[in-house]
Amino acid sequence: MIEWLDLIGTAVFAISGALAAGKNRLDLFGAIVLACVTAVGGGTLRDLVLGLTPVFWVEQTHYLIIAVVSTLLAYVYMHKYPLPLRALSYADAVGLSVFTVIGFEKGLAVSGSLLIAVLVAVMTAVAGGVMRDVLSGQVPLIFREELYAVTSLCGALVLAGAHLTDLSGAWVIALSCAVTLVFRLAAIHMTISLPRMNYRT
Repeated sequence: MIEWLDLIGTAVFAISGALAAGKNRLDLFGAIVLACVTAVGGGTLRDLVLGLTPVFWVEQTHYLIIAVVSTLLAYVYMHKYPLPLRALSYADAVGLSVFTVIGFEKGLAVSGSLLIAVLVAVMTAVAGGVMRDVLSGQVPLIFREELYAVTSLCGALVLAGAHLTDLSGAWVIALSCAVTLVFRLAAIHMTISLPRMNYRT
């Protein structure tokens, strides 16, 4: 299940990169580059932090192939059909929920620490989106008002809690994905945000 989620997350994040490229009217080559960076960026940072070299996509090139194929499919679709207003946000939310699980499992397997696993989960989930937004000239979602990284943190904490109580199974993974996804979608539609820092002079 983890392997399938990894492939699904790669495809969805690649599509979110392709959608961002479409919004900025990049050419097909630019769209492929942006999609690949979005799809593997979080995992690349994760592997570097955990000391896993070469990073995963160097040896497992099918991740890049999935990203390229997903971009081409998105390109064809966008030229034939209109997209929902929040298509990019929805694709990003799905990728966020999936990569939270992937990052947690990899972080726990390498470090054996639940704290490191939670931090790596959030890093894996948000880094690709940050790279996508920076390269496309947008303010990264992690710095905007509505909850973003916090939703990934909630999903990672579900997994940490399950490990502390010796719970396991596909339902735990599904619950983590659901918590991240539901919280993120709620933040998008209801503009839920954390309290702001107030700098007084």
